[in-house]
Amino acid sequence: MAHDTLFAELLSPAHRATPQHLWAQLREQPVSRQEDGTWVVTGYDEVRALSADPRISAAHDGDAEAEGSEQRTANFIVEDPPEHNEDRARVMRHFGPPHRPGFVASLETSINRYVDEALNHLQGRTRTDVVEDLAYPLPVSVICDVLGVPHEDEPQFSEWTKAMALLASPDARLDAEASQQGAQASQEARSYMFDLVQRRKTDPGEDMISGMVNDESPNGRLSDEQIVSNAILLLIAGHETTVNAIANGVLLLLRNPEQMNRLRTHPELMPGAFEEILRLESPVQFRDRVALSDIAIAGVTIPKGATVQLSYAAANRDPRRFTDPDRFDPEREDNQHLAFNTGLHFCFGAPLARLEGILALTAWVRRLVNPRLVEDPPPYRRNAALRGPSQLLVDFDGVN
Repeated sequence: MAHDTLFAELLSPAHRATPQHLWAQLREQPVSRQEDGTWVVTGYDEVRALSADPRISAAHDGDAEAEGSEQRTANFIVEDPPEHNEDRARVMRHFGPPHRPGFVASLETSINRYVDEALNHLQGRTRTDVVEDLAYPLPVSVICDVLGVPHEDEPQFSEWTKAMALLASPDARLDAEASQQGAQASQEARSYMFDLVQRRKTDPGEDMISGMVNDESPNGRLSDEQIVSNAILLLIAGHETTVNAIANGVLLLLRNPEQMNRLRTHPELMPGAFEEILRLESPVQFRDRVALSDIAIAGVTIPKGATVQLSYAAANRDPRRFTDPDRFDPEREDNQHLAFNTGLHFCFGAPLARLEGILALTAWVRRLVNPRLVEDPPPYRRNAALRGPSQLLVDFDGVN
């Protein structure tokens, strides 16, 4: 297969279950030009360097509506400094340190309750779809609580987020039907969220949307349009990336029964195991950027204006960085993976995703008796950028 068509090949659903061999071929040239002019970056050092390079822009696709406008409307992950830094801080102060240092930790009780409820529902059954029964409902319930979205409205977001998240994958953007569905879903979700923002002005709670809407800090508050954009961003993260992280984790554990049994008797190892799951099966496989000027790196020059795909999935298996990179080692030392990106765009919700993943997998391993895969590999979602199973059937003998 020609090297300059490997990325297009990787986008095919036929490779969704096993993209690793294609990433490995791409990694032979850590920065390579593809036939369509896209530059794909697969080396650990190169991804890390470009993630911190101010000549790489995250704002290329963000909100054409914001360009030339006096008012910002995009979410902060598609902004560059200084707007990115200002708006990220305005969102972050309602989620974590230094303004709410104990907020994420305070969610542990409710996360454990959601996990227990999900596993209790398996009593009397011998088969579960891990995606439907645990990986999806847990993060969705948590993110609804965090944002203040009524749980009864969540089913609406399920379809909206699937359609919007699909647009993160380049192949879907070329699909007219998928693009139209994504645009319509975005419009409907924004309309819903805008109404919720207005309600929180007069009926505030302890949630993030209420905090952002009624923010009176001296640094100023986000506009209503920005609050809507950032709330939708967080909802998509709750519906997609954490779902994939938990489902990928269960799949990896079942493929490594000795390690799973060890985690059952040594739950203190689960935090390290979850980091290894993120490294090996990164929920965000790649993210596109744009070069703002010519950039010389790894013996080539990325030209100004080129689309650049930063592959965290490939970087996380780079043998130049990780010893025996394809092996699942829950006790791996020096596991500084890039699953949550790095630098300015390090994942805002990483602490929450880690807490949910660790608590969910610890309980699942402890309570399910003799779990075993029904189908391997399982079917995968279409999305190449946000990769995870669409269904993960597991048989078991009981629930403790």
